[in-house]
Amino acid sequence: MRGSGVGSNEMTEKQNLWGGRFTEAPDKTFAEFNDSFRFDRRLFAADVRASIAHANGLVSAEVLTRDEGNAITNSLQQLLESSTKDSGFLESNAEDVHSFIESKLVELIGDTGKKLHTGRSRNDQVATAFRLWLRENIDEIGHVVVGLQHALIAAADRHADAVLPGYTHLQRAQPVLWVHWCLAYFEMLRRDRERLEDVRKRVNILPLGSAALAGTSFPIDREAVARELDFEGVTRNSLDAVSDRDFAVEFVGACSLVMVHLSRMAEDLILYCSTEFGFVKLSDAVSTGSSLMPQKKNPDALELIRGKAGRVFGHHTALLATMKGLPLAYNKDMQEDKEAVFDTVDTVAWCLKVAAIVLDNLSLDEARTREAAARGFLNATELADYLVKKGVPFRTAHDTVGRAVLFAAEDGRELNDLSFEDFRKFSEEIGDEVLEALSLDRTLDSKSQVGGTSRRRVADALHAARATLEEYK
Repeated sequence: MRGSGVGSNEMTEKQNLWGGRFTEAPDKTFAEFNDSFRFDRRLFAADVRASIAHANGLVSAEVLTRDEGNAITNSLQQLLESSTKDSGFLESNAEDVHSFIESKLVELIGDTGKKLHTGRSRNDQVATAFRLWLRENIDEIGHVVVGLQHALIAAADRHADAVLPGYTHLQRAQPVLWVHWCLAYFEMLRRDRERLEDVRKRVNILPLGSAALAGTSFPIDREAVARELDFEGVTRNSLDAVSDRDFAVEFVGACSLVMVHLSRMAEDLILYCSTEFGFVKLSDAVSTGSSLMPQKKNPDALELIRGKAGRVFGHHTALLATMKGLPLAYNKDMQEDKEAVFDTVDTVAWCLKVAAIVLDNLSLDEARTREAAARGFLNATELADYLVKKGVPFRTAHDTVGRAVLFAAEDGRELNDLSFEDFRKFSEEIGDEVLEALSLDRTLDSKSQVGGTSRRRVADALHAARATLEEYK
């Protein structure tokens, strides 16, 4: 989508916006390679909206008469309505969405339509439509993120008293509440939403008026155009404005972190619903079977989410690689930004929606998770903390508990199964209240600082999460 100046040449049969200095038609294969309408037509509504604002700017600058401006804006609105009513309206062999709109405009109002491109290039036109489109889709993804947060809260509420093992190195570590697990992903999504909101600020800057690269000689009030399009400001350098795709790279980067979090959640649940863990059951609505093995019930929805994360990461890498060696200002390489961003939007939104559906179709085997949380010496740290509170240095307590764990493991018992006399072999500081201190409920409730997994702290965190969702409304 290379820039073009204002001219009076007739458009070619293929509706190109350039051609006056060319005497031969482009090679057919090259033309297909060059064209972008097959994917950038998604920018149609955004480009029409930006074109209306540009026309109003030209009227205010007295470049267009009021009648000309009205003819252009009314016709653009007519095109927008046609696109919503006619499913075949956007079928064309146009080079790109911008030439498509201009050709349709000229069909409606003749030469007056050719005046719309005064004072702008496809370079700033593309950047403006792209930013408008992306701004709206960032808002939509934000809504879908909130939808998944709601699903996490609902999953927490369905198993409000459930306990499960927490893991480090995929080895049982300490018991946590199921609600605490759900809220961990809630917090990841909170950061994702904050990042998207922050990216939106840099997306929401108007490049229109930068023209091809040097700015425009027409007295268009760029700030007024920005206000009409709800942009927060205008770009400060025309060279930068038409060649900047930082906002696209940053957006896909933020989405890559969304996918990291979705993939981690998917991995947890894939493990939890395996026979070896048996913590989670997925309904038939989000599972598939095997073409050979009748007994199989596979977590395909989760595996697809995990797999699609790599797809988004690839788009981020591709954008960085595309931009890294480009000289100022616009280069045709930058046409590659659209498909990467479009597919990122589609993939992330879809994965967020499916993740919420999975959570809604998930049940927890609370008896099995509680049993798992009570076995495997998950209260060993609690015994070390118990000794520290008795005045034993932590390193000494750590060594003492390690020896007690070894003793119990060799005898096929848990720490809870040891007698008071057994414990006294390892430390004279251990009192007869030790077994109560090592109970599963006491182990959970002792983690009572902010952010911990005690019932009181988790209840507070759940209340705060609900309040956050109310704020999003």
